[in-house]
This record gives sequence, C-alpha cells and structure tokens, in this order.
Amino acid sequence: MPWNLTSSHAQEGDLVQIVGLRHKHFIFTLAPGGKFHTHRGIVNHDDLIGLPWGSQIFSHMGSPFFLLQPILGDILIDLPRNTQILYPKEIGFILVTMGVGPGMRVMEAGTGSGSMTIALAYNVGATGKVISYEQRPEMQNLARKNLVRVGLDDRVEFKLRDIVEGFDETDVDAFFLDVANPYDYVPQVRAALKPGGFFCSLIPTFNQVEKLLHALRRNNFAFIELCEILLRYYKAEPARIRPTDRMVAHTGFLVFARRIEPSDDPRVVELLREQMNEKEKREKDAEPSDSSETQ
Repeated sequence: MPWNLTSSHAQEGDLVQIVGLRHKHFIFTLAPGGKFHTHRGIVNHDDLIGLPWGSQIFSHMGSPFFLLQPILGDILIDLPRNTQILYPKEIGFILVTMGVGPGMRVMEAGTGSGSMTIALAYNVGATGKVISYEQRPEMQNLARKNLVRVGLDDRVEFKLRDIVEGFDETDVDAFFLDVANPYDYVPQVRAALKPGGFFCSLIPTFNQVEKLLHALRRNNFAFIELCEILLRYYKAEPARIRPTDRMVAHTGFLVFARRIEPSDDPRVVELLREQMNEKEKREKDAEPSDSSETQ
C-alpha cells in the first residue's frame, strides 16, 4: 500500500510528506529517479529513499525540509477536489460516534471527492467494506483516483445512481449521508441499515436540520443527537501560550441517529417517548430543581 505507516524508513512507492518553513508541506509518491519541484527548489526522490522518517533533507537550493509519513488528516486536506471536503475535526468525531471499525460494512451517499470515503476505508480495515453512491460520474472518477493514490481502492465499491431509487444493500452497519437534501432519502437509508444501525449526516443550515429531524422521527430513528464541532489551536510556545489568530469554526451540523424497531406494546410508549427525545430529557434532568425548601 503506498500509504505506509508501519515502516521506519522511506521506501520506493511510499506516499511521503515533506514539511518546510512556515509549515508548508507537500505530499507525493516516491519513485526512483523522480524529482519534486517546489518554490524552494527541487527535491530528488533518490535522496529520500532509504532515509529514516523524521530526517532533515534539502532541496537543490539548500532549503530545509523534514521527511515524514503523512497522517490521515494531512492526506484528506491535500486531496484534489472539486467540492468542499469534510474537515478532519468532523471526520474523526463521525468515525468514533458511529463506531466504525475493522470488518464493518459501511455505506455513504454523496461520494464527492472521496475524503470521507478514504477515512471510512481506512477504519474498516482489510476485512471491511465501504459502498459509496454518487450520481455525478466526474466526481466518482475523481474519488476513485484519490482512493487509488492511497492504496485503499480495494476496500471500496463505487456505485453510480440517483439514490431516490434506493440502495442495493441491506443490513449495513452504518450509513453516512452527505447530500443537499438528506431528509428526502431517510426511508431509503432505513431500508439499507440493519436494525440498530448507525446514521449520520452533515448539513450546513438550520432549516435543513429541522426537516431532517422530522424525517428521522417519522421513520423510526431514535437516539438522535445534533451538534457542531469547533476547533481552536493554541500557540505551542511555553512562554506565550495563547490562541492562534484563526480557528476552524462552523462548517456544518452533525446529526446522528440509530434505526429502532418499535412495537405496539403499550408498555413501550414511555421508553419510545424518552428515546426519541433523549437529548432533551437529559438536559431537563440536569436542571436544578426549584422545588427545594430552605429549612
């Protein structure tokens, strides 16, 4: 696999990252005889092959760089793309909240440039599978190239279709829906998910969130959560620790839910009411009681 995180030295065919002044970085694949051109000079691939990761290297102009293994977040930000990509701050939270791990079957609709596809493929491992639907051929072709670049294409099955027609799969473990109007496809998503399966969608506006929440409740999804992720970095200088001048703030709302199988048994009414509005109940329970009396 070109993206090699387990070796100690750079090898032919590896995906490598060089980082120079002001954290300017470049990601490329090592090839014998290859040359990488930067605004600070040319880096010869042969000079890098065989070096330990973390080595300091120089361009033909003497400009310094460090040789590193690219991490997932760097690869995703560096992807060639035609659309807005998901940021690592959302992707990491999505993967953990949906419990995406080795051996799982995971679906997504709205492949885009393939950033989420790569993250899903990385997490499901060699024994898992990602099925990704897209209706735009040019976007699917770009995503496929991005998957090939990192050597994860064998874990992904691409399908070209308008998802209003539904999905071929059933009983998948998790589903990530990244389309402009996710509320229109909740019944199709439910049919593809296994009972208890995980759902997530990233959407930018309040009115879209409102429609999606109604659609999820109408289609028997519960444990619904709504959040956004704001990320602020700090200057890592011991003598002057302070926030950096910029932060990655609102990029979208995350909506999570799980497919449930409610029954008509009257004993379940209270539980359903509680779980369909679980977040609101937790917040209410956390409020201090105003019925206490002072003695």
